[in-house]
Amino acid sequence: MADALVVETRALCKRYGTIEALAGLDLQVAAGAIHGFLGRNGAGKTTTIKILLGMARATSGEARVFGVAAGDHAASVAIRRRTAFVSEEKDLYDYMTVADMIRLTAGFYPRWRRDLEQRYVRSFELPLDRKIRTLSRGTRTKAALLLALCRNAELLVLDEPTSGLDPAAIEEVLQTLVSAVAGGDTTVFFSSHQIAEVDQIADRITIIDRGRSVVAGGLDELGERFRRIQLVFDGDAPEPQLRAPGIERIRRRGRVLELLSSASADQAVAEARALNPVSIDVSPLTLKEIFLEMVQRED
Repeated sequence: MADALVVETRALCKRYGTIEALAGLDLQVAAGAIHGFLGRNGAGKTTTIKILLGMARATSGEARVFGVAAGDHAASVAIRRRTAFVSEEKDLYDYMTVADMIRLTAGFYPRWRRDLEQRYVRSFELPLDRKIRTLSRGTRTKAALLLALCRNAELLVLDEPTSGLDPAAIEEVLQTLVSAVAGGDTTVFFSSHQIAEVDQIADRITIIDRGRSVVAGGLDELGERFRRIQLVFDGDAPEPQLRAPGIERIRRRGRVLELLSSASADQAVAEARALNPVSIDVSPLTLKEIFLEMVQRED
């Protein structure tokens, strides 16, 4: 089951008139993982989620959840039965109390976990007698998360789950997600532009920019792949035509030539030595640095 895919898209495209929201997105989310979906505002994250949940139709390409086509109406109903979704707006019925909201939601799901309900009511300190409209943004988020987690869903989809929360609330939400996956029966796919939060809990990530995937893989794997190679010369840095695989960017600044490599840096370093630099320095990149390099490379 570890290698099974819960979510898969191939060449997924979505246009809104002249606006191209998705431009051939390839995405794979493995079962049992916490998969971070990173991108700038407007990169296509929310559009992707809507297509996966049958809330929007792709212009072209393929999207599959649990192995079935998300664009098929009957299939999308089945997908939503097995999926819990928390939107960025944390949509709840404002006129209901927290207790009423829990009771209403639980009635729709035969697999509702009363034990988890009681646990999260306590740990989130949810005021059961207060109306949703009176809750703070943080408490509203916790209530929405309780409703999603207690459904005992196989896939938990979150769109910017920590937006607007204070640091203490963010940490509580993140640790709750880690606990939800610990049993191995739940997959978490969460969209965010908060790199530190993704770095803290995700097993795998996809970075999306301008509607397409620019980086995907396990965090440890990406940490091994990406390297910054800095060459210093006696005079002005040359303008080389390097052929080593994985060179994403070459930047010249006076005597310094800087390379960004997304593959094994050994070949790039070996080729760079032939340029006779005074010094060569190779350093790893953080997830934040990888993100900034990959989404800003065309700006």
